[in-house]
Amino acid sequence: MTALLIIIVVALLGITFWQLSKIFKLSKPIDSNDTQIADNKDNQNQGKIFLAFIVFLYGLMIYSFWNLSKFYLPEASSEHGSEYDQLFFISLAIIMFVQVITQFLLHWFSYKYRGKEGRKALFYADNDKLEFIWTIIPVIVLSGLIIYGLFGWSEIMNVEETDDTLVIEIYAYQFDWRARYSGEDGTLGEANVRLIEGVNQLGLNENDPYSQDDIIVNELHLPKDRPVLFKFRSQDVLHSAYFPFFRSQMNVVPGMVTQFGFTPTTTSKEIRNSEYMIDKVKRINEIRKNDDNVSGDDKTYEFEYYLLCNKICGTSHYNMQMKIVVETEEEYQKWISEQQTFKELTAQN
Repeated sequence: MTALLIIIVVALLGITFWQLSKIFKLSKPIDSNDTQIADNKDNQNQGKIFLAFIVFLYGLMIYSFWNLSKFYLPEASSEHGSEYDQLFFISLAIIMFVQVITQFLLHWFSYKYRGKEGRKALFYADNDKLEFIWTIIPVIVLSGLIIYGLFGWSEIMNVEETDDTLVIEIYAYQFDWRARYSGEDGTLGEANVRLIEGVNQLGLNENDPYSQDDIIVNELHLPKDRPVLFKFRSQDVLHSAYFPFFRSQMNVVPGMVTQFGFTPTTTSKEIRNSEYMIDKVKRINEIRKNDDNVSGDDKTYEFEYYLLCNKICGTSHYNMQMKIVVETEEEYQKWISEQQTFKELTAQN
């Protein structure tokens, strides 16, 4: 209701200013210049405004890069992440290079070739040479970027299932995640959403021997420097598994299994103790201390990796996350040995 009232008030203010402008126009002297055709003075003023605007635009751009660079993510925590970041910054550099040149030319030509009495514009019906140049250059640049990106894409999409590969199923539902690890047999058991009942949240086939030693958890643990292959399933709607610090994302589609993989390179402890994260956490805690909307228990922030949902999947989409712990192989083996298997879980219930 408040929003509707605000909209009505803003609309009424707009109408008021419009009516005032009409009154002001009617009150002008009869001999005042009210022509709608631009003269030399108008063109001169508009040309200068164009030049002033390009200075403002470049100033704003430099300020944004300088002031907002602190929001960049730290170095990637996955093996392929450095290539991903390199491709991103190459793309950004090309875009900025083209933008700076074309934006300057647009505003400079608007000033240089502003309308003057007696000047006629030179008209080109077509120019095959120019069209060829501005077509072939983007084709070559974009082809290079696409080919470069395909190598990175192939690296995370075609992870081989070797003896060293850790295969984990990530299961999405409104509004949470579950992770399923294969047990000692190294094979994930069969699952189907039609089998979901009681404690069997993921719909595992209880008659499948491979599913008996599977481990279902709500906190994802990954060993450092070991390739991980993720297989994704959704119970209800379209979700998107987003690992920002590992530079990976995959849609989780109902009725099918999607997958990708990466190799973690930085443990949770290592990134928490990095210079970048120490400084960032310090700034966040300073803000939280002075924020009356943050409760006492949440005043102190400590960094953790999280799996997020990057598709708007419903009312609690913003809160759909799962903590990720990257640790050494020894720590991972100790943790996994302490977890309850699916067989043990069903036996208790």
